[in-house]
Amino acid sequence: MDWPIQDIARMTGTTSRTLRHYEHIGLLAPSRTGFNGYRHYDADALVRLQRILLLRELGLGLPAIKDVLDRSGGDATGALRTHLGWLRAEQERIGRQITSVTNTLEKLEGGEQLMAEDMFNGFDHTQYKEEVEQRWGANAYAEGDKWWRSMSDDEKSEWQRNMQQLCSDWSAAADRGVDPDSGEAQQLAQRQFDWLAGIPGTPGASRGGPTKEYFVGLGEVYVADPRFAANYGGQAGAEFVRDAITVYAERNL
Repeated sequence: MDWPIQDIARMTGTTSRTLRHYEHIGLLAPSRTGFNGYRHYDADALVRLQRILLLRELGLGLPAIKDVLDRSGGDATGALRTHLGWLRAEQERIGRQITSVTNTLEKLEGGEQLMAEDMFNGFDHTQYKEEVEQRWGANAYAEGDKWWRSMSDDEKSEWQRNMQQLCSDWSAAADRGVDPDSGEAQQLAQRQFDWLAGIPGTPGASRGGPTKEYFVGLGEVYVADPRFAANYGGQAGAEFVRDAITVYAERNL
């Protein structure tokens, strides 16, 4: 069984033109083309389209999405299970935010006292607790969590602005085709190293900066996980970051 392009466009909220563009760039081929020139899509094509839309929601560009799908090969089930885990975590976080904002409105309208702890449920970083502990240990999360909670709102905002600027600078350098071995890329790698060195719980932070193994390994995580890659403009940007910090680690750590 397959479905014509008009039906797919309607069901996904996209356009026939977008689907034809996906075909043109080799991202999504129709399963067949009818005698009238209409494209049709079977179940396998729909699964691939679902994955494309999920990755778009994560902020990846089309070239990065194509690279992710090509590298995953035919393991659609495993990839979808990973996506499902991310979506469930996001659903839980949004649900907590909805509850938090609803409670705030009810208390404001009822003249009740607001509790800061309740107002910001769903807005903090604790959604990553289990993942951080699995990758780098319970102590890494505990130390980082203690450090984060000790900061004032202004300090948190400043730290986030600095992080966003660093990610933006990485993305801009990648877009310009800067060589990972260049002075500019190595300055960015130094900033990345210094940024990590300032986070308690990061392996090696207590000795002045992340260890070589952790720093290089983190670069691989940026490439392997689309959520991290999105911070650097997608797959190509993440690979640029990985390559630059690998050069830095080999020279300096």
